[in-house]
Amino acid sequence: MAAVTSLSFSALTQSSFPSARNLGSNSDGLRFRTSFSLHYGGFRSSSSSPRLVVHCMSSSSSELATVADTKLNFLKAYKRPIPSVYNTVLQELIVQQHLMRYKRTYRYDPVFALGFVTVYDQLMDGYPSDEDRDAIFKAYVNALKEDPEQYRTDAKNLEEWARAQSSSSLIEFPSKEGEVEGILKDIAERAGGKGSFSYSRFFAVGLFRILELANATEPTVLEKLCAALNIEKRSVDKDLDVYRNLLSKLVQAKELLKEYVAREKKKREERVGTQKANEAIASCLGEPQSMGL
Repeated sequence: MAAVTSLSFSALTQSSFPSARNLGSNSDGLRFRTSFSLHYGGFRSSSSSPRLVVHCMSSSSSELATVADTKLNFLKAYKRPIPSVYNTVLQELIVQQHLMRYKRTYRYDPVFALGFVTVYDQLMDGYPSDEDRDAIFKAYVNALKEDPEQYRTDAKNLEEWARAQSSSSLIEFPSKEGEVEGILKDIAERAGGKGSFSYSRFFAVGLFRILELANATEPTVLEKLCAALNIEKRSVDKDLDVYRNLLSKLVQAKELLKEYVAREKKKREERVGTQKANEAIASCLGEPQSMGL
């Protein structure tokens, strides 16, 4: 099992990275590409899951939107400028998620929603304004013609369930009854070949988030849970490594942005100080004339 499976999400952001190059004269130097590509699978609601409402969100041909449509919807919904370090990642994610969203087999999945919410919150951690961060989230999900409140609600419910679990109870879901247990059983059934299921990296992050909240960080727990869900553990390990690397790059970019902002602020203060000094000198030199001397 990859070492990442024994780390908390907060620890993932502490991974080391190469020393950064000089930022240059503008923040465009902060741009970097993400490798968090998405491959999404369908989901069927379980009759035993009345609280975690699962909506089928596949689109008919008349509802199909282009990538340009989705990006335009986002820009219309949120018109304020977004710092490059955040905007670069958001633009790539929304394009990738658009391609997933409008696949004919697409179905909404609460575990997937938890994964996306986790990724978003980690990526946007430290954003200058909490209000703007929430507004961007709503604009992003609405641009995909989905419900941001549904994402948040399902993610919260899964988190609450996970906090009440233990290492043993997580892998015993096939023999238990309950809302989330029903969802996991349905996933296992479809992933086992009895239905449509396509693995995604957001699903992997959602799964790991559940393990973290249950404090089930032992390597064997993820291995047994993947086996119970009929999901290949190797893919989960690989995708969590990708996520860790993405967060590492973001930490680096945020540090560069902080340094850039501080440097530009210092330059502005120096310019203002020089201007005031020049004005004071000019004022002093002009006093004798004004006094008629």
